[in-house]
Amino acid sequence: MEVTSPPLSPPTSKIKFQNHFPSTRESPPLSPTPHSTFPSSSSPSILSMAAGSHISRLPLFLFFLSFISFFLLYNNFHPPPLTSPLRHSSDTSRDLSTSSTSSSLLLPSSPSVSVRHVLFGIASSSRSIIHRIPLISLWWDPSVRLFVFVDSPPRTRSKRRIEENRFPFPVLVSANASHFPYTFKRGLRSGIRVARIVKELIERTDISKKEVRWIVLGDDDTVFIPTNLLETLDKYDWRQWHYIGSRSEMWSQNNDHGFDMAYGGGGIAISLPLAKVLARNIDTCIKRYHYLFGSDGRISACLAELGVQLTHEPGFHQIDMHGDISGLLSSHPLNPLVSLHHFDQVDPIFPFLNRSASVAHLMSSVMRDPRRALQKTVCYDRSRNRTVSIAWGYSISVFEGNKLLLDLLAVDKTFWPWVRGSNGEEIYMFNTRGSRRRDKCKDPAVFYLKNIISSGSGDKTRIESTYSRYMPGWCLWTASVKNLRLISVRSQRLERFKDKPLRRHCCDVLPSSTEYKMKVDIRECKEGELVAMYT
Repeated sequence: MEVTSPPLSPPTSKIKFQNHFPSTRESPPLSPTPHSTFPSSSSPSILSMAAGSHISRLPLFLFFLSFISFFLLYNNFHPPPLTSPLRHSSDTSRDLSTSSTSSSLLLPSSPSVSVRHVLFGIASSSRSIIHRIPLISLWWDPSVRLFVFVDSPPRTRSKRRIEENRFPFPVLVSANASHFPYTFKRGLRSGIRVARIVKELIERTDISKKEVRWIVLGDDDTVFIPTNLLETLDKYDWRQWHYIGSRSEMWSQNNDHGFDMAYGGGGIAISLPLAKVLARNIDTCIKRYHYLFGSDGRISACLAELGVQLTHEPGFHQIDMHGDISGLLSSHPLNPLVSLHHFDQVDPIFPFLNRSASVAHLMSSVMRDPRRALQKTVCYDRSRNRTVSIAWGYSISVFEGNKLLLDLLAVDKTFWPWVRGSNGEEIYMFNTRGSRRRDKCKDPAVFYLKNIISSGSGDKTRIESTYSRYMPGWCLWTASVKNLRLISVRSQRLERFKDKPLRRHCCDVLPSSTEYKMKVDIRECKEGELVAMYT
């Protein structure tokens, strides 16, 4: 299928300005020319009159002639002012419409992005795809347009070919990329094949009939939150060139592979016009950048040559970490959660469940209220001198005493770096607090999501989530924290508006007659309200 492609450079907006000054006129002669018309000989001329009767008037005549010449010169170099200095909007738009280059500023605003406007390209392999179906199915449904690319036809352990009807979504075998050079030592050549997924999506699918506006790339172990992804993309004009994603959490990874690169596991979003241009040029870029490690580096390099840089969106998460990532999940920024990655490289995010069950448990809350997922809300129980830090849909930490909000916004360092033993291994791209080798009894009491129920519909949906205690039982706690077992959180389904800036919500600890259970209400903060125990 032949796809009509846009020009190789991003469209520029040109506005044709009207010249408010009349064109320069031809200068009148400063002295009479042979073709100039003067009075005929039958008429008494000024010269003859002056010579014949009033010869003394010659100076007056010369003055008059000089004045006329000066007037003509002044008019030539100083045009008269416009008769209509103020122009009507209808005139302006008529002038703009005659411009030879259309301006994107004049186009009507694009309607909101919906799921039909996004085409996913997921990188997998014949060995891993069969095991990734449950993970992909957590966020995919038939309304999501998705193609999974593998290196060869999937087979079972007994090397029997798996029939296509075993997969709920289309699985395509990537084109042969063995002829491209790859020189990164100890790297994987699959980086070349995966880098070409954009090209294959453009060439092998009928983009024009699918209303596609965005191409989104990810790995088979990437979990997307479609609602938040769509709202994030909706901030940008898909008709322009956009390259959106996030860096690694690790400084060392970014230093090795690039700070201006969207990491593929966290997800890469490319607007369709840019994706078409990238598809036409990716093969030549792959040949030039044979020394890079992965697919995302090759894509980033090619986009850099096209003059496009990364737009960083904090909601995309590469998760270049090992071990317990609860500290990271409990300190998510205000930006909506868009993606998570590397679940098979970290501990189960719920300590009482295995990896797959943990992800499914988290997604049960995410799908109820995706915009509020992992959003941090802090409130204070002044009567019992406690600080309550909520990562909605995941966990709650209860501290003894007064903890300032700024200290709680830093990420609790519960995890290990992706690569150990290298310089800068403990340098992260965000503020951290705490230490992995600390006394667990000095940690806050942690409560993990137990269940969630909702009532109502739309923006009137009320949600109640319950969190149960999970902490070592041998620690000596004060009575206010020691006996606390359950926390119930009530909230309303969060709605975001495109032009409204993000603001953290507030919460209230409700009065309780028992020390075993706490009730919390999440609400919008009042105007000028501070999140602090004492103000």
